[in-house]
Amino acid sequence: MHAKGMRAVAAGALVLALSAAPASAIDVLTGTLKKIGESRAVTLGYRENSLPFSFKDAAGHPVGYAIDLCLEVVDAIGKEIGRTDLTVRYEPVTPETRIAAVTSGKIDLECGSTTANAERRKLVAFSPITYFSATKLLVKRGAPIGSYRDLSGKTVAVTAGTTNEAALRALIARLNLSATVVTGRDHAESFAMVRDGRADALGLDDVLLYGLITAAGPDGASYTVLADKLSFEPYGLMFRKDDLQFAGVVNAAFERLAESRELRWIYERWFLKRLPNGERLNVPMSDELRTNFQVIGLQD
Repeated sequence: MHAKGMRAVAAGALVLALSAAPASAIDVLTGTLKKIGESRAVTLGYRENSLPFSFKDAAGHPVGYAIDLCLEVVDAIGKEIGRTDLTVRYEPVTPETRIAAVTSGKIDLECGSTTANAERRKLVAFSPITYFSATKLLVKRGAPIGSYRDLSGKTVAVTAGTTNEAALRALIARLNLSATVVTGRDHAESFAMVRDGRADALGLDDVLLYGLITAAGPDGASYTVLADKLSFEPYGLMFRKDDLQFAGVVNAAFERLAESRELRWIYERWFLKRLPNGERLNVPMSDELRTNFQVIGLQD
């Protein structure tokens, strides 16, 4: 049977079991779904300044592309376990704390800009890919840096715990560049190092750099992003590993969003339309991401 069909059968069996024995329905749940069923709450990990994926709006509420996707998963969870009274709790995480927050059970689903690579898959699981990015360098306009090869004698800011940090350190070592790497706790702190002159460049995923420039308002015109792609970064929503029931709900939610075209609409809301601050990123969906979404059911 096709994998999608197997997931549908498994989901159907779970719903039947729940409806057949409401008094003991919680007993057929395992892992994260059991935890959510017992607590009647889903805890979402979010990032405070990873625009447009996960950030705080002017009122201090978590919003963004990844947040919207996570809320669709929460809706699917409620339908799967027969709960209409689920509470959504938000827990802030940083690049350094996000994986531990998932594995420890502090959060059930991480809604951010986390790269789904082989090393991290040893510890956690991921949803279908939500975005494809690449590590690039941000510098002030007019700075004597036109490429990563110009980093000798310069200071490069990165955010601690990111794949960007590992990529920049490896690049500097491989090319024997006499560059200094400094780390920020989050992207806002890393960006501030360049803004204040404490660093000459910032290494981060390109879309997050565009988000920082957009969030800076008129001051954003003072910065530019260099063309060099220093790493490949496929994003996904992160959750606990070896949790087949929960993974089935996550994957089914993405298939529904793709088939209904909502996946495209959610993307356009955050990458093409006006953001809460009134600015636009104007980043069309890449061919790679469109193909990825088509694989799980998106129709043009």
